[in-house]
Amino acid sequence: MNDMVCNRFVDCLVAGFVVVLLSSSNGFTSATETDLSCLRSIKKSLQDPNNYLLSWDFSNRSEGVICKFSGVMCWHPDENRVLSISLSDMGLKGQFPPGIKNCTSLTGLDLSNNQISGQIPTDIGTIIKFATTLDLSSNDLTGPIPESIANCSYLNVLNLDHNQLTGQIPPELGLLGRLTKFSVANNLLTGPVPQFGGNLTNKAEMYANNPGLCGGPSMNPCPSPSNRPHTSVIAGAAVGGVTVAAVGVGIGMFFYFRSASMKKRRRDDDPEGNKWARNIKGSKGIKISVIENSVPKMNLSDLMKATNNFSKSNIIGSGRTGCIYRAVFEDGSSLMVKRLQESQRSEKEFLSEMATLGSVKHANLVPLLGFCMAKKEKLLVYKDMPNGTLHDQLHPEDGDRKPMEWSLRLKIGIRAAKGLAWLHHNCNPRIIHRNISSKCILLDETFEPKISDFGLARLMNPIDTHLSTFVNGEFGDIGYVAPEYSRTLVATPKGDVYSFGVVLLELVTGERPTHVSKASEDFKGNLVEWVTKLYENSKQQEALDDTLVDKNVDSELLQFLKVAWSCVVPTAKERPTMFEVYQLLRAIGEGYNFTSDDEIAMPTNTESDAGLEELIVAR
Repeated sequence: MNDMVCNRFVDCLVAGFVVVLLSSSNGFTSATETDLSCLRSIKKSLQDPNNYLLSWDFSNRSEGVICKFSGVMCWHPDENRVLSISLSDMGLKGQFPPGIKNCTSLTGLDLSNNQISGQIPTDIGTIIKFATTLDLSSNDLTGPIPESIANCSYLNVLNLDHNQLTGQIPPELGLLGRLTKFSVANNLLTGPVPQFGGNLTNKAEMYANNPGLCGGPSMNPCPSPSNRPHTSVIAGAAVGGVTVAAVGVGIGMFFYFRSASMKKRRRDDDPEGNKWARNIKGSKGIKISVIENSVPKMNLSDLMKATNNFSKSNIIGSGRTGCIYRAVFEDGSSLMVKRLQESQRSEKEFLSEMATLGSVKHANLVPLLGFCMAKKEKLLVYKDMPNGTLHDQLHPEDGDRKPMEWSLRLKIGIRAAKGLAWLHHNCNPRIIHRNISSKCILLDETFEPKISDFGLARLMNPIDTHLSTFVNGEFGDIGYVAPEYSRTLVATPKGDVYSFGVVLLELVTGERPTHVSKASEDFKGNLVEWVTKLYENSKQQEALDDTLVDKNVDSELLQFLKVAWSCVVPTAKERPTMFEVYQLLRAIGEGYNFTSDDEIAMPTNTESDAGLEELIVAR
């Protein structure tokens, strides 16, 4: 394990050295132009039906502006040089963007869970030759796997699963000695599997559902040359088969078009191409491991029926750790089911983490009720939260929903702070969330806030200091990530405080974290930068949500805004602890009776942020 960590650390240094070398040799101006050209090409070549790339505004040419684009990470926030592009789960359509070759410092590319079609470019090894991560899984890619991928000698992660790739797996891929994760499952591949060196061991799940593969784990052996039919036998068989061929072609064409028609019908019914759910249908008998005794016994088939086979229409939320589906049972009861993104944990480690998370109980945390494993899929079962996420309540898509009242927003802020403070200071073991956003604060039938996804970020990526962990955005959604993560790559309690501060800014301003509707046209920054600018010019009153002002609560709004702003200051040491945030918010809401008997105990010196950091990193 230590060797693996050391190897990954070396990879980080190598990738960093490459970026620095390119920066020093090309110059800043050149980097700006080429990377701008790269991103323009991507936006132009891909269809973006959900407008996720709306923030990609190229009119502002100032330093660091592209580093604020959705899904774009830079090596330094003030330098227009793209380090990573992560555009997963955006519903993007089109073919692989050839303009990516202009992002010459790119070390991470994630286009997974979209509808990218066509073939992988044959020269992809030249296009992203410094990549440490390439994830093209869950798309509609066809054709062969290019041999040139073997030229990407820095690759740690290569995911090509859940596509329609054909042909053989290039044996040259076995030369990628830094690979720690590889998957081509659920394709149409044939022939022998490659042999890998380094830290990667061939496992059956890496090649699952490719009936034509041979020579790998749980596969038939590949036929040897001596077992091939003699030439004369082949000739005789060919002569005899000519007569049958015409009939065979006709029958084959019939079944081909019928299959294509059925496939199109399934795709129309399920635009997401829900391949993973179809893949686990053979595991319906697997029982759900129940944590809460109040939950009735059920198996996977019950969940599949209750979610309409995990249909797109049942999705109620999505984030970095996976999608959440609402499961509605025949008796009218409902639960939430989260499908985890692929975890780097072994089955034993996963079961241990589930036991730990199942024991974490608090009134402002979403309780884990059960879980199950089906093939490589991991599903978590939670209590249903009928009022959805705080994000959807604050930023409804239809625009017709009545704005939330101040008293409700204040209650949500106080109670959510209480839950996060309990995780930091009183939970045993204490937990850094690492993925706080308004999307992971759920609301029950009485709009009581419940924090979800606690503990899952670490479950997905146990090693914080691996470069690709930060590159792939596992430290939080864009707009919520503390600025120090780009330097340290380590999760800390003060990072959680920053992310929660952004949530508090959303509550009091009504604005989104990455886009400010009230800002002037020439302002291209995010919510934190906008509020900071208003504070610097003593115009913080302008930050308040217009629907809340002039209702005899302006003083409370400004106090709340001040607490939020203190959480997002650039220097981590100057931010309050979550216990202090909770106490400050509790004081603002003193007249509303939002507090209860189970208050957070004041942390002792041994429960300081420094001690918590050491505890979490050690785990």
